Amino acid sequence: MAELARTSRTGLYTAEERARRDGSVWTLVQGVLAPLQFLVFLVSLALVLRFLVNGEGFYAASISIIIKTLTLYLIMVTGAIWEREVFGRYLFAPAFFWEDVVSMLVLALHTAYLVALFTDGLTQRQQMLLALAAYASYVVNAGQFVLKLRAARLESAHGLPEGAR
Repeated sequence: MAELARTSRTGLYTAEERARRDGSVWTLVQGVLAPLQFLVFLVSLALVLRFLVNGEGFYAASISIIIKTLTLYLIMVTGAIWEREVFGRYLFAPAFFWEDVVSMLVLALHTAYLVALFTDGLTQRQQMLLALAAYASYVVNAGQFVLKLRAARLESAHGLPEGAR
């Protein structure tokens, strides 16, 4: 009975999952990579918009999108490792199911951009518009994670189990 009480889910994390999360090096890795990726996104977004507005800087915008995509791949791989360490599965743990679903869309759009870039499958303008679609999905996904983090912090601050409403 004590084991059942300790592992029951009333929030984002069971007691064991919270302990694994707090003790994982991957939690710190994610905490460093997330703001780094956001900074790369902001720089790249500015370069993409510059190209779309005045037609200049396609090469710089393309390089920035490649860098943004590589940072996305890195955070997705390390995030999957974190999820495995905390929840016992690489993706789609119940606590982060919808974040992972949207992450798949983000990955698909960023990867589609790379395919378009390297195959010349789209015009330069179409490539930048595809990048903007990828970035819009990224903003939604980042928002999901920020809201989840905020809710967990508020619940912890009020002494509630994380994720309980």
